Amino acid sequence: MDRLLAQLSQSLEGARSLDQLVRPLLDMLQTVTGLESAYLTEIDEVAGEQHILYSHNRGALQMPEGLTVPWNDTLCKRALEEGRTQCDDVPDRWGDSEAAAALGLQTYVSVPVRTGDGALFGTLCAASAERHVLDTDSENVLRLFSRLIAYHVERERLIDQLRRANSELATSALSDPLTGLPNRRSLELELNRMLARVQRDDRSLVVAFIDLDGFKAINDRYGHDAGDRFLIAMARVLEGALRGGDLIARIGGDEFVVAGTIPRENAAASAEVLCNRLADATAGRFDLGEGRHIDYRGASVGVVLARTGEIDANAVISRADDAMYKTTRERRGLRA
Repeated sequence: MDRLLAQLSQSLEGARSLDQLVRPLLDMLQTVTGLESAYLTEIDEVAGEQHILYSHNRGALQMPEGLTVPWNDTLCKRALEEGRTQCDDVPDRWGDSEAAAALGLQTYVSVPVRTGDGALFGTLCAASAERHVLDTDSENVLRLFSRLIAYHVERERLIDQLRRANSELATSALSDPLTGLPNRRSLELELNRMLARVQRDDRSLVVAFIDLDGFKAINDRYGHDAGDRFLIAMARVLEGALRGGDLIARIGGDEFVVAGTIPRENAAASAEVLCNRLADATAGRFDLGEGRHIDYRGASVGVVLARTGEIDANAVISRADDAMYKTTRERRGLRA
């Protein structure tokens, strides 16, 4: 028993995954019980299936890892329903089990692996083609190992939940909650990367700043819900106007930025094409909900090219903003 405790302590200390925990436990379980095969299963009660996750086999009896069997036809389910931990006369007690007969099982032991909320994760089992009767100490070891596995399963699930939560928080911190587009922080991070790449490649970075002229009037006349619908629809329209690899972000109430790389040759002409494409895309009829529509005349768009050696994303955005204001003034002059 002292040797077992020493092995158990070493296994627990070194286990960083369910695999690293379970395999030594199965080896120890075989030593304690004297049975040919020890294995851990996972049960999917909704699908009605039982999967052998890990197994440790000695002798002729082999329980293969990865095996999936119908849950309702297993000895584990029968033992669980009968509240039985061990059976040393399988042919007599469960003679109608074709699987047990095919394997020639004589002895079978099983305990459920339940998480803290009582949910059934699976079973910890051992089996043999020879007859063995487990003493109380062996049964206690089996139950102890079951609890250790359950604790580790819960720990792994908690770690996975924390990772997902952290991932969602990171995504949230870099996304605009209304449109789902990247936000300003995300834009700045990606623009800095793009600026570094174009310095190495024979390409130019073009940045377009888009302001939705008249958006305040839409909000004032139709309400904020209608304004939100307009922003979401505009985000989808702008996404549809992009080329593969282009970036779009919403950086303010009615402000969007588009960035992409273009060949250095004829960069100015390509930037003008982008400017016109975005301006044309923003003009049209938009659904504000409740049967309301507006015919929007289009946004003001300002486009700039990153300068040679320029590495500050905010500086490029600022210049694009200035170009947009110039467009706005020109459009107002045309209307006067």
